[in-house]
Amino acid sequence: MIKVRELSCGARLVMEKIPYVQSVSMGIWVKAGSVNETEDTAGISHFIEHMMFKGTSKRSAKAIASDADRIAGQINAFTGKEATCYYMKTLSSNMEKGAEILLDMFLESLFDEEEMNRERMVILEEMKMIEDSPEDDIHDIIAELSFDGKRLANSIIGTEKSLYGITHDTIADYVRREYTADSIVVSVSGNFDEDAVFAVFDGKFDRLKKHKESLPDENNVIYKPRFRSKVKDIEQSHICISAPSIYREDSRFHAATILNNIMGGSMSSRLFQNIREEKGLAYSVYSMNSAYTSDGYYCIYAGVSHDKIHACMEGIRSELDNLKRKGISGEEIDIAKEQIKGSYIYSMENTNSRMFSIGRNLLLDNVIHETEEVIEEMNRVDKDAVDQVSALITDIDKYCGAVISDKEVDVEEYLKN
Repeated sequence: MIKVRELSCGARLVMEKIPYVQSVSMGIWVKAGSVNETEDTAGISHFIEHMMFKGTSKRSAKAIASDADRIAGQINAFTGKEATCYYMKTLSSNMEKGAEILLDMFLESLFDEEEMNRERMVILEEMKMIEDSPEDDIHDIIAELSFDGKRLANSIIGTEKSLYGITHDTIADYVRREYTADSIVVSVSGNFDEDAVFAVFDGKFDRLKKHKESLPDENNVIYKPRFRSKVKDIEQSHICISAPSIYREDSRFHAATILNNIMGGSMSSRLFQNIREEKGLAYSVYSMNSAYTSDGYYCIYAGVSHDKIHACMEGIRSELDNLKRKGISGEEIDIAKEQIKGSYIYSMENTNSRMFSIGRNLLLDNVIHETEEVIEEMNRVDKDAVDQVSALITDIDKYCGAVISDKEVDVEEYLKN
C-alpha cells in the first residue's frame, strides 16, 4: 500500500513498502526544471543537478561517490522540463546511510566556483554529444517547434551562452527561489520501516522557503505548425513530426497510450510494419506521446536514407489517412492493452521504477496511481475513446515538422505533398 505523510516543513513523503525485496530506492523530487528558467538562466536546473555531486561542506565529489559505493549504493539524478530528481538505491539495511548521503548533497552542496568551471566544460561536451546524435537533436527541435512561445519549449541543457552566464550567486538565488518545501516530494519504494524513513527525512527541509510563486499563465499562446530544416554532414536523414495532444491528467491519457502503441509503439505497430517491414525505408521508426502537466504532443520519428525522405513522409501520411478513414479495430486495441499492461507491470517489479512513478505522480499531478487502478483504467478504455484521441492526430495540417539532413529540405512541402 502507498502511504503519504507530510513532513514538518510541508513537503510530502510518499512511501510504498514492498516486503519481499531487499533493497530500497529513495528519490528527492523538486518541481523545478527548464520550464522555470529564463533565456539568461537556460540550463540552470540541469547545471545544478550536476553540481549537487561536486562536493558539500562534509564530502568532496570523490567522497560522495566512494561513500555510496561503500553501501552498495547506486546514486544518480536527472533533470526534465518540469522536475528534477536526485535518487539513491541501496540495500534495505543501508537505508539510513543512503538517505544521509542524499540529504547531504541536496542540502549542503557548496557550488564551488572552481568545480563549476570544471563542470561547465563537462556540460559543453554533453551539448556536443547531443549535436553528434541527430536523433536526440531532432527531438529537442520538435519540442521547441511544438511549444513555441511557451516555457515547455525551453531546452533542458541550455545554451553555451547561458551556461557561461551562470555563476555561484545565480545558482544560489535559483535554489532559494525554486527549491521550496511545497515543491518537494520525497519518494521511497522497497523494503523499509516506514516510521524509520519518516524520522530520517522529517525536519531536514525546515530551513527551505515554504512556498514559491506560481508560473505565469500561458493560455494566450496560440499554437500553429512550424517547420525547420537543419543541415549536418551525416549519413542518414532524421525526420520528426508532431501534433498537439493530451496532457498528463487528461481523462483520455490511457486511450492515447493505446493509440500510440498501435500506431508506432511496438514492432507490430502500423508505422513499423509499413515504413520498415513492407517498404524497407527505415531501420528506426516509432511514435510517442509526450504529456506534461498542462500540455502535450504526439510525434512520429524515422531515420532514413537522404533520398528516401519524401517516400517516408508519404508512408507516414498514408498511415494517418488510413487511421482517419478506417479507424482502429477492436482486436488492435485488445493487443495494445496487453502489451502496455505487460510493460507497465514489468517496470513495477523494479523499486526504482516504482519510486519514479509514485514520486512523479504526486509531485506533478497531486495524485497517486495504484498499480491495480492503472490496470483497471486501461481495461476500461473502449473503441470510442481511442477514436476520440485519433481525431487529434490525423490532420496533417496540424503537424509541425523537422528534418536533419545533408542538405536543406523544404519540410512543409515534403510533409504535405
